[in-house]
Amino acid sequence: MKTFHSVWHIALSFVFFYPLFMSYLWMIGALIFYRKERKEPPYQQPAALESYPMVAVLVPCFNESDNAEETITYALSLDYPNFEVIAINDGSSDNTAEVLDQLAEKYDKLRVVHLAQNQGKAMALQAGSLLTEAEYLLGIDGDALLDPHAATWMVRHFLEDETVAAVTGNPRIRTRSTLLGRIQVGEFSSIVGMIKRAQRSFGRLFTVSGVITAFRKSAVHEVGYWSPDMLTEDIDITWKLQRAGWDIRFEPNALVWILMPETLSGLWKQRLRWAMGGAQVLIKNIDVLFKPRLNYLWPLMIELILTLVWSYLMLIMAIIWLLHFILPLEAVSQGISSPFLPYGSGILLGATCLFQFGLSKWMDSRYEPNLFKNYYWMIWYPFVFWLITISASIIAFPKVLLRGGGKRARWVSPDRGVRSQD
Repeated sequence: MKTFHSVWHIALSFVFFYPLFMSYLWMIGALIFYRKERKEPPYQQPAALESYPMVAVLVPCFNESDNAEETITYALSLDYPNFEVIAINDGSSDNTAEVLDQLAEKYDKLRVVHLAQNQGKAMALQAGSLLTEAEYLLGIDGDALLDPHAATWMVRHFLEDETVAAVTGNPRIRTRSTLLGRIQVGEFSSIVGMIKRAQRSFGRLFTVSGVITAFRKSAVHEVGYWSPDMLTEDIDITWKLQRAGWDIRFEPNALVWILMPETLSGLWKQRLRWAMGGAQVLIKNIDVLFKPRLNYLWPLMIELILTLVWSYLMLIMAIIWLLHFILPLEAVSQGISSPFLPYGSGILLGATCLFQFGLSKWMDSRYEPNLFKNYYWMIWYPFVFWLITISASIIAFPKVLLRGGGKRARWVSPDRGVRSQD
């Protein structure tokens, strides 16, 4: 029993210290990035470029009849002198095709492509990229509202450095009528934005944001475009490009306003898909650990593995902790403490979490001046989102193993939340 208790306390230490360590690592890396970020002009006033190469805005659409007109109108309002918009109707079963065709008749800069059958987002992006002569592709989702200056902020990276293959932008949440929506406003600052800042400070990005990323077409062509069998094509293309030696950057000034789930079932489906996409990438790229020339990707892979181990360890400890209340194993029960209740070290973890939320909101208030009014709602983040994220990670890995490879990843219409201007 002494050995069991020693293992228990080691596991408990890992469960506690791993997220604590990662939180401070993210905060330090984000602050390093922000030192340069705050020297930039306001995002509404990007510096003029030395040239304005052609940009193609790619908008894959599947059953987007409710959102297509608004999304396309925003995309056509780019404050950039040389661009076109290509909407790809990926076999929609609603009247998306009719909406897009009507818009194409009104706007010269809009071209519409109709795929006869649903092929998935990866194939829709490839179809759009092959249609245009533009070297720079700006991909957004069919429900996203693009900021007018986004293209200017992103193209500058390609002009500065020919090794840059992709530039990912800064998604902002516009569904915030419910508790889940308001929490996600903070999540995209405190978790998503902070991690991207930190990863850029320390090396490479784990993933671009599929909802707003600009690509150098020649680089995407070199790695074989987006993979049609990957559930999260954005994570996969990130790793394909970086494995090939290309650089990927994060541009926080390139904003896009997006819809997110505001029901638990919709949120669960989204996070499970994300987790399964991460598991696919882990399995596909685990070999980087045995290739010294790809050592710049080791930190990302090690973090991915440790996070998976942490999730399963949380599950095992939760089961043991619950069983010790049921089974008459007094020798085992002695010394078992809860990894979940806020005693002592748990309070430190909670305080660190709130400090991280506050720091990230301070950094992102540059883009949303009233962001701090959502700080209160972040108190609920660990209770809802951690549970969903951990559960999704635990379920995703075996689902990916059972799913096998080669199966086409097709569209599923997501929960788009409750729209609000607040």
